Amino acid sequence: MAPIRVRIGVLGLALVAGLAAPTAATAAPRAGSASPAPTAEERRLDGDVPREILRRSGFVAVAPAFARGLGRADSYREARAVVAHEGAALWRRAVDRVQGRGPARGDLSRDDDRPLYWARLGMTRELRAWEPGFALGERQRAALLTELERTSRGQSDLRLPRDGRGGHGGHGKGLKRVLLTGFDPFTLDRDIRISNPSGAVALALDGTVIDTPDGPARVETAVFPVRWRDFAEGAVERALRPYLPRVDLFTTVSQGRVGRFDVERTNGAWRGGFPDNENVSRTETVPVADPASQPQWTTTTLPYAAITAADTGRFPVYDNTSVTEIPAGGTEAVVRPDGPTPGSTAREGGGGNYLSNEIAYRATLLRDRLGLHGTLPGGHVHTPVLRFGAGNTDPATGAVTDPEFVRNRLDIVAQTRAIVAVAVSASGADRD
Repeated sequence: MAPIRVRIGVLGLALVAGLAAPTAATAAPRAGSASPAPTAEERRLDGDVPREILRRSGFVAVAPAFARGLGRADSYREARAVVAHEGAALWRRAVDRVQGRGPARGDLSRDDDRPLYWARLGMTRELRAWEPGFALGERQRAALLTELERTSRGQSDLRLPRDGRGGHGGHGKGLKRVLLTGFDPFTLDRDIRISNPSGAVALALDGTVIDTPDGPARVETAVFPVRWRDFAEGAVERALRPYLPRVDLFTTVSQGRVGRFDVERTNGAWRGGFPDNENVSRTETVPVADPASQPQWTTTTLPYAAITAADTGRFPVYDNTSVTEIPAGGTEAVVRPDGPTPGSTAREGGGGNYLSNEIAYRATLLRDRLGLHGTLPGGHVHTPVLRFGAGNTDPATGAVTDPEFVRNRLDIVAQTRAIVAVAVSASGADRD
């Protein structure tokens, strides 16, 4: 997700749009009660573009139906059951739509990731505004919101098969297990139509099996928010920790530079301050548990040489080794094309210093802290920026989709799938 290099102005965008639906909760509010105000993300729901995306995808009724379900809940326990069920149903519906199961329920192309984003925001806004007929404390509402985020992002739906090689480090040509993550759309105040190809990849590949020369690979996916606070609260580690010891390969994916894929060699422990989807900035060392043992840098264990050498699609794929550091004993940031020098302080990983770099840093640090550095291939892949077609680049007058936009997204998804296949096969060959 880039500001993959904020300093040169290439922000990893991915195009999305959207808005959710009406927000009238079904349950009558209690006198004197006050619900939390909508977030900056949720306030974007009232624009024309989000409404069009929801209408043209068939997701316009998701939030109102969710509000009605909440209105029938007579207890916190019942409300939590509604939230868990409806959140998981939204994820499954989005995956099914992208993968061609069931009716499209609209003329928006099936590969579009944006309906999931805007429908989820419609649900969170309903939940935030809901005033039930029973007492609901702030912590309980926060727990419901967390459950909705988790279930609607596929994080509760990571179903690794029991058969196969029995986890990372095995041998032979049995079923491999791959974990892949994507992101929400972002930079929406710049262009509300934006979509994120990494989110489209996650929806397209979830639960699918990829044939590779090293055997079939089952892919499980999830998406993450573009919000500093969720990462600081450990959302990445909570979601990935149970699964990294059980997979054969993982890759975090986000949007990066124009016209190219990058396999990011090194990730840095620094937040560069670019605003997130809540218009919040953070400039600081990446906050993690046990900061006393926190390294400034982590590295990929993906087979980058094999990935960059393979013919995976129309976009070139690069092994990106560049970082920005403050050298040991220095005070000014320096670009290092060949990676960090000993004792340096991180200012940008290969993928910049935004949340794409941070998810890569957190996932690979978790890999290392679990003792899996030498046995589990994992790292970060940046996709090309997803762009609209010529004549449709002005967000003030442009359409929410066009044929070139769809073709670009489909090509990015297909090439990411091919990159995963190469990574699985090369990693298996290295272990055999």
